[in-house]
Amino acid sequence: MSIKIGDKLPDVTFMSVGPDGPAPKSTSDIFGGRRIALFALPGAFTPTCSAKHLPGFMERADDLRAKNIDAIACVSVNDVFVMQAWAEHKQTGSTIEMLADGNGDFTRAIGLVLDGTGFGMGERSQRYSMIVDNGKVEALHVEDGGEFKVSSADYMLENL
Repeated sequence: MSIKIGDKLPDVTFMSVGPDGPAPKSTSDIFGGRRIALFALPGAFTPTCSAKHLPGFMERADDLRAKNIDAIACVSVNDVFVMQAWAEHKQTGSTIEMLADGNGDFTRAIGLVLDGTGFGMGERSQRYSMIVDNGKVEALHVEDGGEFKVSSADYMLENL
C-alpha cells in the first residue's frame, strides 16, 4: 500500500550530499519543522530525470519558495556518490537537497517502488512529487508508468 495524503513519512535514514561530503540524515532531520517540495525519480543521469525533472525544479525554485516552500529535495534509489556526482554535473548547489535512498528503504516504506529489473536497473523509485509539511504528506502526485506530467515543478506550482 502506498503512502497517501495525511500520512506521516516513515522514519528512515538517507545519505545526503552536503558541503562537507556525504552525511546520514533522518526523515525528521530533513522534514521536521519545514515545508518541503520533494520529488523522486527512477535514477540519476537517466534521460527524463536529467533533461526535465531535476532542471524543472531548479528553474522553478524561487516560485516554489514564494509559495511557502522552505526547501526542495530530490530522492532517488542511487548511492550517495552517484547523487553527489549528478548534483555537481547539474550544478544544483544549495537549490536542491539531494537525498540518496541507496538501499530503497524509504521508497519501499512509502510503497512507491518501480520494478526496473526488465531494464537491468533493479528496484527504483516511481516518479512522483509531494509536499511534506513537518513530516506529513500534504500533496502527492504519482506518475503513471513512463509519464512525466503530474510530478513536474510546473504541475506542483499549479496545484499549490
